[in-house]
Amino acid sequence: MRRPTITGLVAGVVFVIGGLTWVREVAPPAPQLLVAWLAVLAVAGAWLPGAANQVTLTRAYLAAPALVYSLVPEGLLPLAAVVTLAGLTDVVDGAIARRLERPTRLGGGLDPVVDGVFFGALALGLAAGQAYPAWLAATVVVRYGLPAAVGAGLLLLGRRLELSHTPFGQASTLLIGVLLGGVALLRGLGQDTRLLLAVTEVLIPVAVLATFANLYWANRRAFGRGSGGR
Repeated sequence: MRRPTITGLVAGVVFVIGGLTWVREVAPPAPQLLVAWLAVLAVAGAWLPGAANQVTLTRAYLAAPALVYSLVPEGLLPLAAVVTLAGLTDVVDGAIARRLERPTRLGGGLDPVVDGVFFGALALGLAAGQAYPAWLAATVVVRYGLPAAVGAGLLLLGRRLELSHTPFGQASTLLIGVLLGGVALLRGLGQDTRLLLAVTEVLIPVAVLATFANLYWANRRAFGRGSGGR
């Protein structure tokens, strides 16, 4: 039976302390739910091996401030900083995995799930704060939720999946971060977001469709009838 790792326990303590400090200083709405989210992540993260996975999990912790800051215009400047920090963790976790640790299927599967949690919270918050249409937020949620659901189903059927970044997947995640962060930044600065929003409404759906096609092609054998992952 797998036991909690030292790295996971230490990282969980650090993240919870940092999160509780943020909750106390910012006094966001529904603080009990945010504290519960921190606790759930700390418990789950305690079993994750390796520093790279802990850096990846940072984006799930950052989903809480991303949601809170995206709800109101005055929070959009700190939101831009949160999005930037999340982007940095996406670069750093891969570098750590390649240089200090051997990349694993666990890490490959965790990365898109955590991206979905972060960008889903960001998209839903911005839509609730009327920064852009609700359908665009739903598109971002589907971008991460649908592959996760389909992948889970295929794994339950015993199919072998390619749990690694695809080129279009990486590109779409970068594009979503830049465009959503850009909308938040311009809105926080009181600038006109109509042009960037129009570009966002075109590029994100196109990127999502391209990602789905790329994911299907990379895992086409797993979709084969009776393939059993072979």
